[in-house]
Amino acid sequence: MKKGQRIFSTIIAVVLCISMIGMLVGCGKTGSPSGDNATTGNATTGTSTTGGDTSKTPDTSKEVKLIYYLWGGEGVANKDILNEINKKLKADINATLEVKYIDWGDIATKYPLLFASGEKFDMSHASPNAVVSYYTLAAEGSLVDITDMLDSAAPKLKAEIPESTWAGSKFNGRIYGVPTLYSEYTPAGFVYRTDLLKKYGLEPVTSIETMTAYMDKVLENEKFPPLNGTANLAQDLYDMFVDLTGKWIEAPGIPSNQLYLVATSPDNYTDIIHPAFTEEFENWVVMMREWADKGYWPKDVLSAQIDDKDNALNGLSGAFITHMTDWTGNYGAFKEKLPDADTDFWTFAEASGKIKRKQGVENSTVISVTSENPERALMAIEKFMTDESYYRLIQYGIEGRQYEIVNGVAQKPANFNPDVDAGGFSAWALRNDKFNIPYASEDPRRYELIEKWNKTAINDPFMGFSFDSTKLSTQLSSVANVDSQLGIQLMLGKTTDDPKTAVQKYRDQLKKAGVDDIINELKAQLANHKPVK
Repeated sequence: MKKGQRIFSTIIAVVLCISMIGMLVGCGKTGSPSGDNATTGNATTGTSTTGGDTSKTPDTSKEVKLIYYLWGGEGVANKDILNEINKKLKADINATLEVKYIDWGDIATKYPLLFASGEKFDMSHASPNAVVSYYTLAAEGSLVDITDMLDSAAPKLKAEIPESTWAGSKFNGRIYGVPTLYSEYTPAGFVYRTDLLKKYGLEPVTSIETMTAYMDKVLENEKFPPLNGTANLAQDLYDMFVDLTGKWIEAPGIPSNQLYLVATSPDNYTDIIHPAFTEEFENWVVMMREWADKGYWPKDVLSAQIDDKDNALNGLSGAFITHMTDWTGNYGAFKEKLPDADTDFWTFAEASGKIKRKQGVENSTVISVTSENPERALMAIEKFMTDESYYRLIQYGIEGRQYEIVNGVAQKPANFNPDVDAGGFSAWALRNDKFNIPYASEDPRRYELIEKWNKTAINDPFMGFSFDSTKLSTQLSSVANVDSQLGIQLMLGKTTDDPKTAVQKYRDQLKKAGVDDIINELKAQLANHKPVK
């Protein structure tokens, strides 16, 4: 999916879900700290739930079944891959694995309820950016404290993950999840066709001016608009606006699938504003009306059903906005559908030095407090992340069936039949750079950019911070309503009023919805936060 789960249609559902989580957890668990007692990863309140006896090597004499929840759907060959994994797990740690799936469209509702319901399971994906934050789950007592268990159940894993990476996973000084060992950057950018660029005799896109020059030529010469997308394009354009404006960076408080808050710079991370109340925002909205009037996106964009990326892959859009890994990951699909087309990527945040390195905790594997076998679960995680034979199975499938390696690149075998051989798991949190094999379907520029950005990227100052929204459910729901009714229209130039009048109405509605309460509460909580270095 292009944007993970950043879809405007889920805004209200997400807010309500988060509110409901606090109530359900409070009723369903004992000994868990309330959300009011723990707001950041550096706080000194809260309790820990340590699973099992951590003083000795785990007893593996009894066979156990581990349940692992992953996002996405089940591939037709997933059971076959899992069967191979289970042969190894049975021999090595006397365990087998059952994978359960949460479909992409259900994450906003089913992922929070997975922890709130008290369901017995062992492992799941977690992230500070998920519908329910990793740190919130730790604060609520939903996760097993694995700090001491690492020495007995996963010493190799503990040693392999740098202390600086473990630091980002700590809540109140304790570790509640295993962070990924995969280097990744996901800055947003503009994907455009270089074959069209050459056709028009234009310079590469590196600015608003060169971007509009390209889009103007698409309008003049092609039968499709430059950004032939849906209402989700509004979020893309807002991300673009934030990335291109000064030193602004996304801040917590308002969900990232809305018109979120920003800090005025990474260093001044406690200086929180809503961009709507700035001259820069007003100027941007005026420009968005100009772009809409020009026809940069379709007139029916608010009701359109096919996004700009899918249209671009089908030769029906001159460009699309996404993040770097999505662009490079679709290299093979682009070549298959449009063999004569080439693309390039303008990274919005690069010129102002705002590309953030993803911290390991952003893709974590956690063990549920309802797990009956937390030590065995941790042993399984260690196998997937430190044993290449396990890694190949969970990340690539069965060699010779799902993939083969040719010249150091993983590709589909000649006899690959998608009707019977397609399979794979969205186990991003288990990735490890040292075992990673590039896919033939990936643009090799991904790794060139990673190497480049490793030298210049900044740390997200909000990593290790979890915003406690318990007291703000009404305000957050009201702000979500304002965004769904007016925020989207502002970004797409579709307001009935002229842009400046519409901006003032948006500001007034945000004030009435309680945006100042959200900002003030965020600032108060940030007073106790120290960024992870």
